[in-house]
Amino acid sequence: MISYLNKYYHHNDKIPFMTRKNNFYFAGAIVLGMHDALVSLTGLIAGLTFAQADRYTIILTSIIASITASLSMGASNYLAMRANNVPRAIGGAIYTGAAYMLTCVTLITPFFIFINTFAAMWTTLAVAVLVIFLFNWGLGKIQHQPYIKKFLEMLAVCTIVSVVAFFIGWCANVCLNISA
Repeated sequence: MISYLNKYYHHNDKIPFMTRKNNFYFAGAIVLGMHDALVSLTGLIAGLTFAQADRYTIILTSIIASITASLSMGASNYLAMRANNVPRAIGGAIYTGAAYMLTCVTLITPFFIFINTFAAMWTTLAVAVLVIFLFNWGLGKIQHQPYIKKFLEMLAVCTIVSVVAFFIGWCANVCLNISA
C-alpha cells in the first residue's frame, strides 16, 4: 500500500508525513523519545510514589525531569544522527523531543486529577500501557506487521524498570528513613 501511495503521490504532499516511505525513519525517532519517556518517567513516578513523596513533589519533579530529558533526548538523537551522516537530523531531534514531551504530559496528567498519589500512579501506569498499545498498534498498521510482540516487549521493559524503581523508592524509604 505504501509503495502504491509513493508512486501515486510521488511529488505530492497529500500523504501524511509519517507514511511516506522515504521519511519513515522518523518513526525510530518517535520510538526513541516515547519509549525513553515511558521507561524513565514511569520509573521516576513509581519510585517517588513508593518513597511516599507528596503529590506536588511528584508533579514538580516529573515536570522538571520531563523538560530536561526531552531536550537531552532531542539533542542526543541529533548528535547520533549527525555522527551517522543521516540527513534531516534536526527533524529526528524534533520528533524525539516532541514524542518524549507528549508522552510525559500524558503520564503526569493523572497527578493533576487525583489527590491520592497511589491512585494517580496506578492511573499513570494504565495510561502508559494504553500509550504503548496504541503506538504499537498504529505502527503495526502502518508497517503492515503484527504488533502484539512489539507491544509485549515494550511493556515488559517498562514494567521491569518500574519494578526496579519501586525497590529503589522502598529502599530509600527504609534505609534513609525518608518519610512524608
